[in-house]
Amino acid sequence: MANMSLEKTKMNEQAPEVRNKNYSEVALGYTHEQALNEASRCLNCKNPACVKGCPVNVPIPQFIKKIQEGDMQGAYEELSSANALPAICGRVCPQENQCEGKCVRGIKGEPVGIGRLERFVADWALENDVSTAKVAPPNGKKVAVIGSGPAGLTCAGELAKKGYSVTIFEAFHVAGGVLSYGIPEFRLPKAIVQKEVDNLRKLGVDIELNMVIGKILSIDELMDEMGYQAVFIGTGAGLPNFMKIPGESLVGVFSANEYLTRINLMKAYRENNPTPVFESKKVAVLGGGNVAMDAARCAKRQGADVHIVYRRGEAELPARAEEVHHAKEEGIIFDLLCNPVAIEGDDKGRVKSMKVIRMELGEPDASGRRRPVPIEGSEFEMDVDTVIVAIGTSPNPLIRSTTPGLDTNNRGCITTGEDGTTSREGVFAGGDASTGAATVILAMGAGKTAAKSIDEYLQKK
Repeated sequence: MANMSLEKTKMNEQAPEVRNKNYSEVALGYTHEQALNEASRCLNCKNPACVKGCPVNVPIPQFIKKIQEGDMQGAYEELSSANALPAICGRVCPQENQCEGKCVRGIKGEPVGIGRLERFVADWALENDVSTAKVAPPNGKKVAVIGSGPAGLTCAGELAKKGYSVTIFEAFHVAGGVLSYGIPEFRLPKAIVQKEVDNLRKLGVDIELNMVIGKILSIDELMDEMGYQAVFIGTGAGLPNFMKIPGESLVGVFSANEYLTRINLMKAYRENNPTPVFESKKVAVLGGGNVAMDAARCAKRQGADVHIVYRRGEAELPARAEEVHHAKEEGIIFDLLCNPVAIEGDDKGRVKSMKVIRMELGEPDASGRRRPVPIEGSEFEMDVDTVIVAIGTSPNPLIRSTTPGLDTNNRGCITTGEDGTTSREGVFAGGDASTGAATVILAMGAGKTAAKSIDEYLQKK
């Protein structure tokens, strides 16, 4: 019998006053009993809108039905048939705008906790070392994947299952891309990422670290000299944007990318770490997206008084509602309808304050959101010693500048067709490298699409 509760089964979390001082995972996951209770809320719709809302079309009713039956192996088989990284997606996907946003249970109450159930099943599989992957015999064809973020990992996994010899070239010393350097441990434990990467290696994927394609090797060399018959570019969007205001070159101003990389990849929060993070007392994080929330919550864990400074109001915050809620619980202050105009420094070139102007919302801009307009005479000084800029990123220009004939748009994104094809024969792209900064699951969807196109392309050769 269906559980007709209007609310999701609650998931246990660390208390805010405890978790804002450590990097352990905030959400503790469902117990078996909680997962069964939540799964029973699913109505197993004949025409499931939730599946249409998922960028990789996970068979959601089917995997939840298996949970209801107590068949965890079957649930994982259904889930992993479409999603290469379910333990990751269950933690970081914006389900509220995708699968759960389409759930009919959300019309009169809260939708089914699809993301929480996905995490539960995927964690069960990782804990029990379960694998459902079936690999075709080797077909003798080689594919290079540039970047080991969600798009690259997904593309590589899909091709490996089809019998291709796949090599991932990763610029950093650790695989995972934004999953490793960008998303904090308290949202996505790196052990989870490592297990997913290890699963790819079990499929036969070779991962070459410290390989900066465009510097060490070019795409032409990969194809003409090393025998790769197709290349997938999944290099993400790791080039930080800045506000272009006075003072951004002062000591104590970071891009969110650098700050989070120091924390997540270099473990700068550990005592006596050789790559320390700036010791801050009062931090201003500029921006209102998920990256801004991540940076702010990390700075809080480093012991700072942290302010989010965002030029629009709370209703316009682009971050997930859950991330905003967690940030507020952890004691982060939101200075909304405020916009920095200059960063002031002391006589040693270090940040000492920031000049901010108050804003009001005017007519909608091209994005459909109301445009923030400065209020004349409303400037004030904010006492800060660190400023973290989290206003977006762009694709790194290295690949496009070293690959003749590769078309890009005016934002520096690689131009692709819906199937991931580019202007260069045999070269495919997807994820943030072609769309600009987006979500993990959309990048995975692009990697999956490109893998299908690469397979079709190479079958004809």
